Amino acid sequence: MRIELKKLLKKNIALAGACAVLLSGCSSMPGTKIMETRSLFAMDTIMELQAYGNDQVLADAEAMIRDIEKKVSVTDEGSEISALNSNGKAELSEITGDLLSRALEICRETEGALDISIYPVLKAWGFTTGEYQVPSEKELSSLLQSVDYRKVALDNGSATIEPGMQIDLGSVTKGYTSSRIADYFRRQGVTSALINLGGNVQCIGTKPGGENWKVAIKSPYKESKSGVFAVIETKDKAIITSGGYERYFEENGETYWHILDPGTGKPAKNGLISVTIIGEDGLMCDGLSTALFVKGLDGATDYWKNHEGFDAVFITMDGDVYITEGIESSFSLTSEYIDHKVTVLTR
Repeated sequence: MRIELKKLLKKNIALAGACAVLLSGCSSMPGTKIMETRSLFAMDTIMELQAYGNDQVLADAEAMIRDIEKKVSVTDEGSEISALNSNGKAELSEITGDLLSRALEICRETEGALDISIYPVLKAWGFTTGEYQVPSEKELSSLLQSVDYRKVALDNGSATIEPGMQIDLGSVTKGYTSSRIADYFRRQGVTSALINLGGNVQCIGTKPGGENWKVAIKSPYKESKSGVFAVIETKDKAIITSGGYERYFEENGETYWHILDPGTGKPAKNGLISVTIIGEDGLMCDGLSTALFVKGLDGATDYWKNHEGFDAVFITMDGDVYITEGIESSFSLTSEYIDHKVTVLTR
């Protein structure tokens, strides 16, 4: 389970976790194509796109990101989601309708552990504005009456929500976007690329020499010297992490983070501090990284045992690490965390 950090930093690595930066080197072996790179700020985060041998697809990918953001941003008054939140109904484009439909599917499959209608509660905590506060029990109780993804109706591109409801697709948008970009890259003949949308990493193929990509899981600990907890070697997969360390504030000695339990309206504190999901479907990985964090270790493990198509890394607040059997041979702790206990979950 050991990998030396100095060695891994010399190779192509992407860091999975919020606000992460891509650490990939751009060198290439003789005879290989050059890695083209494009950086941008969108969806409230720094993004980096890398593809071997094709600069035009990066320009197209940036345009795709801008277009999706314009359609679904909850803070853009001209977006389709803002229109839905303001008016209670809206006609949606194909992309927004598809994204909303698939988000609701994840809500249903996780029995509401992911709930896209939690947005008013998130605002009450100040996580959307940075003006942090602890809402009163009375306020939370009132807001929670309008939190129910089952009351979001979607029919033939027309969406409606009940009075007092507001939705936010931020929990799945970057994963959805990375998968759309990956599909586009493949249609254009790209066989080697990395898509890093603020730490939501999606790999296409392998590196040009045939080696797997190395994707680092961000350390959930503030005192980390390296910032890297573990590394996963993979190809053709999305690797997406959610953690309590991403966005939080402290008040009266208590830490409050932005991943809320839709059942209580309060930060989800069920024993986990970081959840990483690995799979082919970026939207699924994005949504499950939040939902399984909310479920806690036991609930997350049960969900994995009953659903196919993804692997996971769970880090508990006690520092124990649980990985699913599908990534046992490709998962390594960095030297900084080599003493952490790792348990392999099996079906």
